[in-house]
Amino acid sequence: MTEVMLPRTMVNQLLHQAQASSRREICGLIGARNGIPSNCYPINNIASDPQRQFFMDPQGQIEAMRRMREGGEELFGIYHSHPETPPLPSKSDLAQAAYPDALYLIISLNTKGVLEMRGFRLQGEAYKEIELQL
Repeated sequence: MTEVMLPRTMVNQLLHQAQASSRREICGLIGARNGIPSNCYPINNIASDPQRQFFMDPQGQIEAMRRMREGGEELFGIYHSHPETPPLPSKSDLAQAAYPDALYLIISLNTKGVLEMRGFRLQGEAYKEIELQL
């Protein structure tokens, strides 16, 4: 998969979450039905340094996966924001990547007046950018 189409309402929701928490990384999961992204599930970031990294609350992650399963969705993507850095995978993002089939979305607030969102496939210490159709 070299390109992914995201619904405009989902893009707006993700960008709004990032703007509303401009000093902390936001994070969550994206569910899909038949390979089409359908819902995002915000999860609390419980990292010790939430301005520079994210760690999803395990209970929140379990609850989101349960809601996806009950709604007939599968895991499509994992998203988080970078309040102070470009939307590129950090070393900790790569080290924590546990779902090689998931799309990883990174939203950057490190731009002047414009939010930037990019998508990636992460595997080990490597990543491949996926073109987003918004």
